[in-house]
Amino acid sequence: MLDEVTARPAPAFQRTGEGIMKRGTGTALLAMMLGTSAADAAPPAGPVKVHVDTVRRSDAVTAHQYGMFIEPIGGLVARTLWAEMLDDRKFYYPVVTAQHDVPPPLNAEGRPGVSYRKWRPIGGDDAVMMDRDAPFVGVQSASVAVAGETLRGFGQDGIGVARGKTYTGHLWLSGDAGATVTVTLIWGSGTADRQSVVLAAPQSSWQQAAFSFKPTQNSLNARLEITGKGQGRFKVGAISLMPSDNINGWRADTTALARSLNSGFWRLPGGNFLSNWDWHQAIGPRDRRAPMFDHAWSAMQTNDLGMDEWMELTRLLGVEPYVTVNAGLGDANSAAEEVEYLNGAATSAWGAKRAANGHPEPYGVRWWNIGNEPYGWWQIGKTSLDYYMIKHREFAAAMRAKDPSITLIASGAMPDQLHPKGVQENATLESIQPKFGTEEDWTGGFFAKAWGDFEGITEHWYDRAEVRPDAPPSDELMEFARSPSNHVRMEAEEWAIYQKRFPNLQSSKIFLAIDEYAYMVKDINLKSSLAYAMVLQEMLRHTNFLKMSAFTTGASTMDITPTASTLNSTGLVFKLYGEHFGTGTVPVAIEGQSPQPEPKYPVGYAHPKVRAGSATYPLDVIAGISPDGKSLRLGVVNATFDTQRLDLSTANITLSGRGVRWLLSGKSLAAQNKVGKPAGVSISESKVRAGSQIFVPPISVAIYELPIGQ
Repeated sequence: MLDEVTARPAPAFQRTGEGIMKRGTGTALLAMMLGTSAADAAPPAGPVKVHVDTVRRSDAVTAHQYGMFIEPIGGLVARTLWAEMLDDRKFYYPVVTAQHDVPPPLNAEGRPGVSYRKWRPIGGDDAVMMDRDAPFVGVQSASVAVAGETLRGFGQDGIGVARGKTYTGHLWLSGDAGATVTVTLIWGSGTADRQSVVLAAPQSSWQQAAFSFKPTQNSLNARLEITGKGQGRFKVGAISLMPSDNINGWRADTTALARSLNSGFWRLPGGNFLSNWDWHQAIGPRDRRAPMFDHAWSAMQTNDLGMDEWMELTRLLGVEPYVTVNAGLGDANSAAEEVEYLNGAATSAWGAKRAANGHPEPYGVRWWNIGNEPYGWWQIGKTSLDYYMIKHREFAAAMRAKDPSITLIASGAMPDQLHPKGVQENATLESIQPKFGTEEDWTGGFFAKAWGDFEGITEHWYDRAEVRPDAPPSDELMEFARSPSNHVRMEAEEWAIYQKRFPNLQSSKIFLAIDEYAYMVKDINLKSSLAYAMVLQEMLRHTNFLKMSAFTTGASTMDITPTASTLNSTGLVFKLYGEHFGTGTVPVAIEGQSPQPEPKYPVGYAHPKVRAGSATYPLDVIAGISPDGKSLRLGVVNATFDTQRLDLSTANITLSGRGVRWLLSGKSLAAQNKVGKPAGVSISESKVRAGSQIFVPPISVAIYELPIGQ
């Protein structure tokens, strides 16, 4: 259907308890239904004036503006992108009944540890003992004494399987030849709802035994059992079960979705996790890597994900790897060896080890981040600013000695994000002035004391959505959507302060990388998509120095079950901008006559008190020239319940002909994209006619591509 932007506006919509409804019920009735006044429900008066100045340009957008961050927080990666279906496959925990479980300790922030599915004994509480004398990997393996025809062993339930899909696996087995060992997958209560594979007789040395299953029903609570009968004892080392379509250990479905985001780069493998992880322990055969305990998140990790696996992930996604090295408990020599392992020639010491592990060609990793949040009280290896400056310089020298071509990115933090433990504040440009040049200004510390030892510097922010029960729906929506982009605007304001404090910064090529950020919301839906679109638009206003950003986490762009996945509404935002306001787009200046107002309602703690967005309230608008110079691109976020009229004027170009509009929207703010259900949020494409008036649908994100006349 042709959607003419110069045609009459579509009907405005307002929110109801069930979604949205056409205005026509009567403003007073609608206001009564919403619990608001008629004045509040009335649409804004007049059009939004937008002037585009194509002479004032910023640096071209790159795919690095749409990057992703991931770290193995507990089972985050293992249950989303990684294909392994079993928890604790190397027996970090003993095989005991539930009443004998010992809960993991709290982490540094006082959060409870991650709970995993556990192996449970079959054939009696004493069926399994843990062999610590000659384990296959780690400190213990499972050992089972069989006794005639009574099945004894262990099993794990809570496994998700899909009907007709093939699952392949293996385990490491040793023991007495008189033991008959069977592996069984059970997906239902019926006698036919299972498949069993009898393994070859155990030998005194460890042998790998393979098995395969094809369930006839779907189940989210399938069970894998390893049992034996006969005489003697059998021992089991590492066990694995994956869908047969896995790609070198990675899920085929979720990695394909992640590839569609065109992210440019992924930052990995951490995160807080990184500060107590030794990368050396996660190379070589996966089954032979000992599991470790991540004290940052109070979680066991199997160490299946090492640098070779992470590099394979970035290859599958078609993105550049951005590697963070351990500057918590790690040291400069370890970081330098990691550079050599990933980038060194096969003739170098660590390059030879990489080649021996099946990867003769260097990975050529360009982007390297030294440390993760070393300023944070929650961080393992937290230290003072002055001491860390010494540490950073040592890391930089050692890493560059192995590969002078790498780009080093320091772990900074600006004053608005730093404050003592337990202190909450709403930072303003005035309130943070005394912090510059102090322990609460790590970014300034790098500029003052480590200049020349980095090319970029990071910033992390996380925003938590406030609850505003007393706000009318229109105000609540607008303030919800605007909130997180203020973090980006605050950092841009602080960057301008640094440019004045350090004159070399303005002429240097040092850049900012917001390589962790997220908006903590109750539900991922159309409402949160409006907020993320405003965040991206604020970032795109500052491409002259903000060169990289990474959303936390890459897996958070999807709705994922054990057997299926789909892009959620957040993922669609990145897909929309990555495809239609992506690489090569040159942002240009926007002018308007309606600045973003101050918030009407309390903003809670830890929210910067600045006003992000364009001077086009209630819309947020960005503009850019396409790479070929033939089109004007407009990004417009309409976080209102009304169709908004945008009056467009341009300098130095004229618009003519027909263009395209890509519209991200849904029937209500609560619309979601969930596995197994029709998409509630979608991107639609329609033809538009270039002109001076554009009508922007309610609760939507739109990107317009309008041809420039010759």
